[in-house]
Amino acid sequence: MQQIKNYLDQIAEISQQDWLFFTSKLQRKVIPKKKVFLKLNDVEDSISFIESGVVRLYIPKENPEKEITFGFSFKNQFVSAYDSFLTQKPSAYQLQALTETTLLSISYSDLQDVYQTTQIGNLIGRLTAERLFLIKSTREQNLLNLSAEERYIKLFKERPELLKVIPLKYISSYIGVTAQALSRIRKRILLA
Repeated sequence: MQQIKNYLDQIAEISQQDWLFFTSKLQRKVIPKKKVFLKLNDVEDSISFIESGVVRLYIPKENPEKEITFGFSFKNQFVSAYDSFLTQKPSAYQLQALTETTLLSISYSDLQDVYQTTQIGNLIGRLTAERLFLIKSTREQNLLNLSAEERYIKLFKERPELLKVIPLKYISSYIGVTAQALSRIRKRILLA
């Protein structure tokens, strides 16, 4: 609980009463490595704070080689199929723990209670929406403005730990190239 408190304290001062009410609604979940914990067409019922681990957001395909990875979430970030959470309609994508992942989750109904009872709920909702918008916007701009090689280099300047925990096939999908093209990009970078 201290990690989420430290994270939120950086943004706003939270009263002890709000904090106690909010934390009474959180549930700790440990997700095993490689487990899909939100499946296609399931309704997202929670927003989660990642205490440890890495989560992949992706669109599954019949052929796993054709899956489209469009996001990663890391320690000290919120994760959710937020569009499904907001609308309470089926998700068009899946969430998968790439490593053993520990989450602090709050359900849709509990968050509604937090919204009505505290000021912290609105803060969490806004932060989640802002973060997910920025990730989406940045990815779209990168796909439109940068070459595949530039997207790869930028990704690893921002997140050097990715190479250790994320398979290259997911990284290639994320930057919008085939695994073979990523292999060629990596060779060019090593030779440069």
